[in-house]
Amino acid sequence: MTKVALFGAGGKMGYRLASNFRGSPYEVRHVEVSEAGRERLKSGLGIDAVSVDEALDGAEVVVLAVPDTHIGKVAASIEKQLKPGTMIVVLDAAAPAAGHLPDRADLTYFITHPCHPPLFNDETDMEAKKDYFGGVKARQHIISALMQGPESDYAKGEAIARTIWAPVMRSHRVTVEQLAMLEPALAETMCASLLVVMSEGLDEVVRRGVDRQAALDFLLGHINVLASVIFGEREGAFSDACNKAIEFGKPMLMRDDWKRIFEPEEIAASIRRIT
Repeated sequence: MTKVALFGAGGKMGYRLASNFRGSPYEVRHVEVSEAGRERLKSGLGIDAVSVDEALDGAEVVVLAVPDTHIGKVAASIEKQLKPGTMIVVLDAAAPAAGHLPDRADLTYFITHPCHPPLFNDETDMEAKKDYFGGVKARQHIISALMQGPESDYAKGEAIARTIWAPVMRSHRVTVEQLAMLEPALAETMCASLLVVMSEGLDEVVRRGVDRQAALDFLLGHINVLASVIFGEREGAFSDACNKAIEFGKPMLMRDDWKRIFEPEEIAASIRRIT
């Protein structure tokens, strides 16, 4: 069995991974520094956390399920204990892209991130429909990148990714640079910002007298049908009135140069702020 050291095992993300590793073809050693996290592992999953030295003894893969701001510090603290050929798995492109991983050509760096369950899906089980994050009941797609290491290690990393993000549908391979375009640029800088604007718009119509539940039902329903047309989920076309609203509305909401968020220097600046 492949020996895996899971750092941050009792945290929000690490706990999800620890749960999905159960029953897998991996021998997992769990590292958690906080007392609350260790108790969570023990009471929730029946897992005892171990010391760093015990976890790294013979480890072939090290999964860093820790915040972006801690990845560099954690990686540096264990570097000397990592044997050549060890794979480090990171769950986000920010820290690797910022150069926070050790300068070790003899280590493999694999990055993987979930797409999360899609807006349009065919889940019929209510638990799966309510699993918005994924990795529990709902199926999701995943994105991965081999930052450095032998090509044969990609399959090894992808197998781990399919385990920790299960249940998985499509598995996509991209470069580290492309993954950074997807997150933070596409998913956070663009999508999350626009969703916050939608929420603020909802608050504004409520402030102007519309019942909140009525406004929320109206907005979410329109997000669903409009997105289904925009992203080709169904055939259809917007009304002339809707197209006219978009023509005049987009310039009011978006700067002309907003697509520069995808420029390498802008992504680098965003990553520096995150990490």
